[in-house]
Amino acid sequence: MTRTQNDTGRRGISFAGGMWSFGRIIDRYATDGYGPEVSTLRTIEIAAETGELTGLDLNYPFDPDVSVDDVRKALDTHGLRAVNITPVIYDRGFRNGAFTGPDAATRHRAIDLGHEAVEVAHALGARYVKFWPGQDGYDYPFQVDYPTLYRHAVEGIGDIARTHPRVTFAIEYKLKEPRNRLFWSTAAASLLAVERMSADNVGLVVDFGHSLLAKENPAQALSLAHSMGRLVDIELDDNYREWDDDLTAGSLHLVETLEFLHVVRTLDWQEPLKLDLFPYREDPRDAVRESVAALRALDERAALLPLDELRAAQERHDAMAAQRIVRTALLGRTHQL
Repeated sequence: MTRTQNDTGRRGISFAGGMWSFGRIIDRYATDGYGPEVSTLRTIEIAAETGELTGLDLNYPFDPDVSVDDVRKALDTHGLRAVNITPVIYDRGFRNGAFTGPDAATRHRAIDLGHEAVEVAHALGARYVKFWPGQDGYDYPFQVDYPTLYRHAVEGIGDIARTHPRVTFAIEYKLKEPRNRLFWSTAAASLLAVERMSADNVGLVVDFGHSLLAKENPAQALSLAHSMGRLVDIELDDNYREWDDDLTAGSLHLVETLEFLHVVRTLDWQEPLKLDLFPYREDPRDAVRESVAALRALDERAALLPLDELRAAQERHDAMAAQRIVRTALLGRTHQL
């Protein structure tokens, strides 16, 4: 009998989401937003209404009148858990950089917020603290001294991580936006920088869409991070490869999403897959449900891949044999001339 991934005994996939998907979404044109303002506690409620999520990536600080205890109660009420805490180190207060900003006081403020996020993560039972340093980079040639930028980026997060050796930290890399060039830009560049920290508790979040934007092969980036023991979390979405569109998962790159899920299976990943969506004009609940439906269907196809045949084709670097295997898993057996 041909061995498939169904034979591995892997449990069914589950899903988490980012709380930003359920909040008020704006861009540089619709500065009044594509919907009304949504409170921290209401985002939790809307996320639960999808009926598909087990947990949330929570941005911190919360609304001024919302305590950590309020968030804990809301999560418990709606049957959700805090997957991770993401300190907001990318807003106007850090417009010139958080860990890499030119002002020492601002850099210290980013570090202080990182320490505070650790306490919030402890209080909510979150698995890790995530840094998305979206303002750490530059926009123009000659704008920064690259060795200084490198040192500040590595030292800022490294100092926090070494202070809390029992806490897991993750960096979500991205090629650009809001800065034109981000320091944490690609999987390879980020892994090199993490290795310089001398901190075993820091890894990466591999976001499928960010990997596409960086012109990477997302499955390869995922495999690389895992092979170095630095894979902390996985996020899914889709885009046209020119911008971080955060469209519903599987809406564009079916084969690459299939390969990504195939690698997720080979890693025996046990944590929920996280959705990173920005449904500007869509109901966020529908966007989550459509993403989950697409990913479940693709995961079922990944489970049908004949592993022995696929491995044999890969050992020969036989592209057409691999394509036939993938086509059959996706479309079933089709007529061949």
